[in-house]
Amino acid sequence: MMLKIVMDTAGDLPEGWQEKYDIDLIPINIIHEGKTYLQGINLGYEDFYRLVENTDALPSTSQPTPYQFMEFYREIAKPEDTVLSIHVTERLSGTMDSAKRAASELAGELNIIPFDSASGTICMGLMTKEARLLDRAGKTVEEILKRLEFIRDKMELVCTLDTLEFARKSGRVKHLQAALASMLKVKPIIELKNGIIEMGEKVRSRAKSIDLVLDKVKEKFGSQRIMAGIIHARDQEAGQDLMRRTLSELNCEEVAFAELTISLAAHFGPGAIGIAAYPVE
Repeated sequence: MMLKIVMDTAGDLPEGWQEKYDIDLIPINIIHEGKTYLQGINLGYEDFYRLVENTDALPSTSQPTPYQFMEFYREIAKPEDTVLSIHVTERLSGTMDSAKRAASELAGELNIIPFDSASGTICMGLMTKEARLLDRAGKTVEEILKRLEFIRDKMELVCTLDTLEFARKSGRVKHLQAALASMLKVKPIIELKNGIIEMGEKVRSRAKSIDLVLDKVKEKFGSQRIMAGIIHARDQEAGQDLMRRTLSELNCEEVAFAELTISLAAHFGPGAIGIAAYPVE
């Protein structure tokens, strides 16, 4: 019996993690001018930014259908396996619902456990890694789920956007909508709270907004030992800089680094940058 660990591509994995931790990825559908793309299959990061720069139309995203999930699960798993399927917050996407429907359709055939991360991006990547390490250490599925619930409960995700254009055009980021029109010149801080994106302070400069992201994480964890992840949307330099500061100013067990998934970059825009963290104990 094997534990198969699945993540949808609203989550982010640092380079090499998919192979190292044996994670199966189900792609979110990216729709642009009537054409559907799958991240990592027929759409890479640079392809996506080129599409966006060459047209006015922003891509939209849609969750995999229950049928896409069923096909996917059948492809990766055998009847004796258990599938732990970790997904983007169900308060912002129907992906988890599709996974649940597929799991119940396949109930007699495969053992599938959908898990709502109540988050997205690198938070999900950190969860899949931890699940795999626990699995390799011989922990039961129940023990792994308990640990994931702890992480979900304690996870902090704070980002800042460099441009509000994408969020403004994107119907998905509803919670931001009202605040946006009047404030296109500022850099908002965005936090994930209870599976929902909330806009916090708004500052005038990018440097200040990045300081604030770091300050919020410091405020939350103090000197606690943490696992952290840095994400950036097409701004490797700012991401690396934030990673260095995170390592030097917080008590980190490890800091992962990843590019923000296309399905979120479509809403947050290039230049988005953020930190996810949770306590080790």
